[in-house]
Amino acid sequence: MEAATDQPTDTHPPEDRTLRRPILWSGCQGIARIFTTLLFDLKVYGLHHIPPRGGVLLVANHESYLDPVVVAVRMRRPVSFLAKSGLFENPVFGWLIRSLRAFPVRQGEGDIGAVRETIRLLKEGHILNIYPEGSRTQTGELGPIEPGVALMVRRAGVPVVPVVVSGSFAAWPRGRKFFHPAPIRVLYGAPMELNHLKPAQITARIDQAFRGLLAELRAKS
Repeated sequence: MEAATDQPTDTHPPEDRTLRRPILWSGCQGIARIFTTLLFDLKVYGLHHIPPRGGVLLVANHESYLDPVVVAVRMRRPVSFLAKSGLFENPVFGWLIRSLRAFPVRQGEGDIGAVRETIRLLKEGHILNIYPEGSRTQTGELGPIEPGVALMVRRAGVPVVPVVVSGSFAAWPRGRKFFHPAPIRVLYGAPMELNHLKPAQITARIDQAFRGLLAELRAKS
């Protein structure tokens, strides 16, 4: 019998053995798990929705710099990320985030290379986390879904798992230099098959999923 989804979950189906977590990933994930539990009382729901193998596009709302950490920290499968190109300018930090499966995208420049890399990773069977609002929220509320996500969805042809984060804006709002402790909650929704839809329908479905999941998640708090 499937566990009730109104309780925090930390169980997964068997992972794809061809996509094992690198040692650095596992080590950083273990540290981040302690960090997020102690500082943010992190609770995660719906991990059973993540397919155990094959390409998956995780689309998440973007409240703060903490989002990639809290989205991936409880997952068994390793996650790849798009990150703005400026983060790679520091050689040490750039090496670190590349080692943790991030690759650069030039925001606002129609980075076709990043789109191609995204599609390649997904077709090879990786999980990729993107933020279709394009940037962190200014207010804590959802922003519009950028149309570029529809291209990735249509060309990659993989399940889309919506993920919502609540509380990371309070912990690290835009404009503040440092985060501070605050409860954070994450909810993974059921996979969606969207590649057969028109671009406008894809962005509308993602927006609808975000709003429904956020309402559900905030009701748990």
